Amino acid sequence: MDAEIKKTTLRMIPYGLYVLTGDDGKGNVAAATVNFVTQTSFLPPLVVVAVKNDSGAYETIKAAGSFALNMLGKDHKGLAFTFFKPAVVANGKLSGQSFHKGTTGAPILDDAPAAVECRIKTIVAEGDHHIVVGEVIEAHLTTPPSGRPDAAILEMKDLGEKVFYGG
Repeated sequence: MDAEIKKTTLRMIPYGLYVLTGDDGKGNVAAATVNFVTQTSFLPPLVVVAVKNDSGAYETIKAAGSFALNMLGKDHKGLAFTFFKPAVVANGKLSGQSFHKGTTGAPILDDAPAAVECRIKTIVAEGDHHIVVGEVIEAHLTTPPSGRPDAAILEMKDLGEKVFYGG
């Protein structure tokens, strides 16, 4: 297989951007920008997120048994870049961002237009990103979108010509 063709082809998959958060209740709080996300079931409502298996975020949500996906709106490029780095809790903020704890204890970013909280149903341990299947147990909507909800989400392509993931 030609490596450049594979990379280019896989980068043609559109990716929304989200901040995955978790709190294991033992002092470990994590937040990371993720983009391998999709809904996989209506009943029960299930989402999947691929999380880098050697990351602190993966260890934290696995230990917690739950996570939140904070949706990023088109005007949240700065938040996406903030959570490309390891998260730090200081002065009641998560990497400088105001948040509150959700039903699962996972941080819900106050500036995120929406979030879902999920209980982990299963983890598929394959590759360098493990697939985490979560059942949506709570949904938060702070800023209702105008127009199509899927058009309101920040996408990888919105970050600029040189920012890619996948491939």
